[in-house]
Amino acid sequence: QMQLVESGGGSVQAGGSLRLSCVRSGAMAFAPCMAWFRQAPGKEREVVASTQTGGGPTYITDAVKSRFTISQDNAKGTLYLQMNNLKPEDTAVYYCAAGEPLGGSCTGPASSYPYWGQGTQVTVSS
Repeated sequence: QMQLVESGGGSVQAGGSLRLSCVRSGAMAFAPCMAWFRQAPGKEREVVASTQTGGGPTYITDAVKSRFTISQDNAKGTLYLQMNNLKPEDTAVYYCAAGEPLGGSCTGPASSYPYWGQGTQVTVSS
């Protein structure tokens, strides 16, 4: 089993920045793919960014591509999401997820990730 614990969420004004962290632990604390998803009220969970655990291509969704960066520190078992120039539409619960590649890449939907953190709330005010 793997446990994922997110932190770093909060309330900021538009234009501000936050850095989310996700620490993985457990007997099976490794997964080839790590990702950040978010879910706003009344909307489906959507992928924000994903990466291969051992390094390699990263994916950032178009809506945040110029503002968000995904990175990792494997020595610490930690995944990060740096979020700059936040907008009100970024308001959501952000989730860390871990899983296997789908079709050879880490760009699968939420259903392809079996391990999830509890989520951290990000609120951006205008």
